Amino acid sequence: MNILIIFATIEGQTGKIARYVETLLQDADHQVTLVDAGDKAVSFSLDNVDKVILAGSVHERRHPKPFEVLIAANAKTLQAFETMMLSVSMSAAFPEGLDEAQDYVDEMKMRTGLVTKSDVLVAGAIRSREYDYYASQVLRHVVLHNRDFDPDTEEHEFTDWAQLDKAVSQFVSD
Repeated sequence: MNILIIFATIEGQTGKIARYVETLLQDADHQVTLVDAGDKAVSFSLDNVDKVILAGSVHERRHPKPFEVLIAANAKTLQAFETMMLSVSMSAAFPEGLDEAQDYVDEMKMRTGLVTKSDVLVAGAIRSREYDYYASQVLRHVVLHNRDFDPDTEEHEFTDWAQLDKAVSQFVSD
């Protein structure tokens, strides 16, 4: 099976997830094309593609603008394919944040016209050493507000790799 993965990452976790999915699928003998939507010179072909996986990180309630622009520009064409959306956010890391994480996907679909077969809410990561003062305060008081995690203690990856394996494997086998 030929699978196209289009991703956009801001801090690197979604890129790591996209490369992980690429390897997972290649190890299962699929042909995979990985496209970084953040590359301004990006071009790709949907010729011979069987399924599409989209992976985008969420910051300030939105997926990256280049990602949404690319999806919106290709929404009608993408509708011809079974498509899976991997939405990577910190809200997805906590049970009480799952509704909000789904809202990010729903809002993006409304803005872009995207239709998917499946949406997977994927927990992201905290890279505290990379944040400036403002970003660290937003993380502490907005993203992690009243959640049991201290972002100053360590960097932490919340991604559930086993859940991701299962969701991707099910998507390609359907």
